[in-house]
Amino acid sequence: MTQPADTFDSYDAVGNREDLADIITMISPSTTPLLSGIAKVPATATNHEWQTDVLATPSATNAVIEGDDATTTASTPTVRLGNRTQISDKVPRVTGTQRVVDSAGRSDEMALQIMKSGLELKTDVESTLFANNAQVTGNSSTAREAAGIPAWLATNTDFGGGSGADPTGDGTDARTDGDQRAFTESQLKSVLASCWDEGGEPDTIFVGSFNKQTLSAFSGGATRNIESSAKKIINAVDVYVSDFGDLVIMPSRHMRSRDCLVLEMDKWKFAVLRDFQSSELAKTGDTDREQMLVEYTLQSSNEAASGGIFDLTTS
Repeated sequence: MTQPADTFDSYDAVGNREDLADIITMISPSTTPLLSGIAKVPATATNHEWQTDVLATPSATNAVIEGDDATTTASTPTVRLGNRTQISDKVPRVTGTQRVVDSAGRSDEMALQIMKSGLELKTDVESTLFANNAQVTGNSSTAREAAGIPAWLATNTDFGGGSGADPTGDGTDARTDGDQRAFTESQLKSVLASCWDEGGEPDTIFVGSFNKQTLSAFSGGATRNIESSAKKIINAVDVYVSDFGDLVIMPSRHMRSRDCLVLEMDKWKFAVLRDFQSSELAKTGDTDREQMLVEYTLQSSNEAASGGIFDLTTS
């Protein structure tokens, strides 16, 4: 059939209003499990420092002769470590006109951009903490940079062959990536045992999406739950039961997908020199600018309590 002659329809009309939903949908990942899971501590200088210490190796032959003169025990000094604070910011800029026109989904474009920038800044910080970056002192032409977790882990690690190598362990150099290989439960169990031997008690495993699915098949996480009321199988593993305790498994979108980090969370700190803040910048024309900023670093209180499996395949 065809339309009757002289019928006026929507194709002829020029005054119909547009149909633009008054909702803006965003699914970009904004969760920050590491940043949310570690304690925040104050930093008071651009080189944030702390100390670590160890006990002497236990001796099974510590026996002395009755009445003998006491022999002085050698003392071991503490180790002084540090990490550079890094400044991260987001600066949205909106014209005066755009701030007053009638826009769908928001009453003020600057308010929307400030909200987005705040979420983006948090995910930038999360990515920095997970990054395989060495600390950079910085100068008048070079930005300071904080060393991320992979640059600290050197004691309890499992990595690929080829050129793969651990960093020094003090944040001054990044780890060297090796040949990628499949993630196995034996690698994880070896690192957990090494952490325990060093005195650590890891409680959280961070992995990317591909290796989260791999880990879910390990025997330590073999239990599956069946929700009878909904008649469905919950085929996810959120806790890995090891010989040295239970560990929460946290999938992360902001870490390197080739890494598996096994962390004792209270041994890592988010050290803040200037907390998340927002400042309106001076006008230089018919625009408004807002600077959102944070100055921070990562404190690795004792890397030997944690570990990592590196150079994993990601597909």
